[in-house]
Amino acid sequence: MRTAFRVETVRAAERALMDRLPEGELMRRAAAGLAAAAAGLLGRVYGSRVLLLVGSGDNGGDTLYAGARLARRGAGVTALLLSPDRAHPGGLAALRAAGGRALPAAEAAQAAPGALAADLVLDGITGIGGRGGLRPEAADLVRRLSAPILAVDLPSGVDADTGEVSGEAVRAAATVTFGAYKPGLLVDPGRELAGALRLVDIGLGPYLPAEPELLAPQHADVAALLPRPAAESDKYRRGVVGVAAGSARYPGAAVLAVAGALRGGAGAVRYTGHAADAVINRFPETLVSDGGPHRAGRVQSWVVGPGLGSGGEAERTVAEALDADVPVLVDADALRLLSPERVRARSAPTVLTPHAGEAAALLDRPREAVEAARLGAVRELADRFGATVLLKGSTTLVAPPAAGSVRVNPTGTPWLATAGSGDVLSGLVGALLAAGLAPVDAAATGAYLHGLAAREAPAPTRALDVATH
Repeated sequence: MRTAFRVETVRAAERALMDRLPEGELMRRAAAGLAAAAAGLLGRVYGSRVLLLVGSGDNGGDTLYAGARLARRGAGVTALLLSPDRAHPGGLAALRAAGGRALPAAEAAQAAPGALAADLVLDGITGIGGRGGLRPEAADLVRRLSAPILAVDLPSGVDADTGEVSGEAVRAAATVTFGAYKPGLLVDPGRELAGALRLVDIGLGPYLPAEPELLAPQHADVAALLPRPAAESDKYRRGVVGVAAGSARYPGAAVLAVAGALRGGAGAVRYTGHAADAVINRFPETLVSDGGPHRAGRVQSWVVGPGLGSGGEAERTVAEALDADVPVLVDADALRLLSPERVRARSAPTVLTPHAGEAAALLDRPREAVEAARLGAVRELADRFGATVLLKGSTTLVAPPAAGSVRVNPTGTPWLATAGSGDVLSGLVGALLAAGLAPVDAAATGAYLHGLAAREAPAPTRALDVATH
């Protein structure tokens, strides 16, 4: 499990650790890890050219000390100081003693393009303490670079706590972060700018709290949660999913939601709606009903909304599903028919699965605002509705209804940006709810498996293959 902590939390852990260490030891650990990562990217250190973009403070110090290590191994290292008067004095002295050179970034900005040629650039401009986009001088300098960039702790211009980007930011080929992951490295748009991630352990573990800001499940975590049938299992013990979806206009949504539920391991699926013929033609094992959720029979979870349409009948279907004393997943058309009061009044758990546009409508703000601040949006929705919220998108996030860690899905892929993939996800999560997984675990596990299937499926048939893998 990857865990990410807010800057304030990391800073507190660093202070607690530094009280127990010799002066400068923490920076030496960070610099050693950074230099090792840079050497790995370079392949051959001796004779290589390394450019350091150095801001003020400890982030610049880490960069300068790492540059000194590379210079001692035969690299030609040049540091461009964006704040020459505030550059870390110890790091600057170490670089010069190792044969590296340093000059004000303003001089480099006036130099010919060839003067900035390098095999690798280390971005030590702002780090995790930075706020807002790059300053004009730094932005102009970064635009002139053509070599791959290794970000130090965080790409400059990215908000470490949220992944938000306001203004220009560094696009890194890779990022070395120290002590713990930061949320901005795992949530878009910051995640996309961070490139490949490498965590350098500097000893913060014992000083970090038990509950992180973000959790990113890995393969072993998901495998441990997956329900497995036992010798005494039957279709009822494995979980029965109710699916209220589809319409005469959108019968395929029902087919895809049922497909997701069946492929998610449900013992049986009960379907109610106007797409019964399409569902039976594709999945004859489905138990169909035309009487609405109240008359569909016993289930352990409901999935309601994909392709449901609008109008009085849709409203009744959603109301009947919410009346059931079982977990209910609400998606697509059904999201428009919700009120926070109705969801909060339920005794059983509710899972909402909006994409950014649907989340924007629920929060009454522009879609762009949700996409720019995904972490804040998913937490606000979960708090407002008292529900588990799975916010779909380039980074899928799952927030619990109360305070707690947000799950971030690491298997997302742009191939999922296709009609119908969300319907499959709804059915898949519904099956995991019916099997007894906690809502946050069911949503995060479903998102992980959904992304994994999309990565493995052949590109031209991605949506169908996700439903049938």
